[in-house]
Amino acid sequence: MNGVILKEGFKYFTYMDRILEPIEHVALQYNWLITDIECNHYPDNRIEWKQEYAWLSGEDLLQLVKTHDIQFIWAVFSAIPPNIPLEVVLQSNLPYACDYKGFWQNPVGIQHPLADIEIVPWDSSFVLFIAKDQNLADTFVSHFSLANDLEKYNEKPCV
Repeated sequence: MNGVILKEGFKYFTYMDRILEPIEHVALQYNWLITDIECNHYPDNRIEWKQEYAWLSGEDLLQLVKTHDIQFIWAVFSAIPPNIPLEVVLQSNLPYACDYKGFWQNPVGIQHPLADIEIVPWDSSFVLFIAKDQNLADTFVSHFSLANDLEKYNEKPCV
């Protein structure tokens, strides 16, 4: 698995229009399960306050984040291949951010078993990007030069 942490270079790391820039072409190819959602505002019924999950096409997701200045303070964005129906996706536990310890243990993995990518805005402080495809992780890092390998980050001693 290919995990990246981005915690330098921005005041806020959780505006998804910026975070999705390097993979926009890929984001369009997926449906997105968005869970554990806390935003600075909820502009329409696609993302609502206290909603258990949202299910958006890649096109709807990009349109939403580009036309509304939404800061996702907390959330988990799971990229699901378009041939998998929502009913099948919901048979697995919904991903969550704050108390999920798997981000901080190696090897890093994606929570939802059907997802190819997981993006986690974390309390406006940083964002995690985890992908099955190494090329996507490399694209993310080349776009955000201050991003770091999440597994190497996890190996550093806490000070």
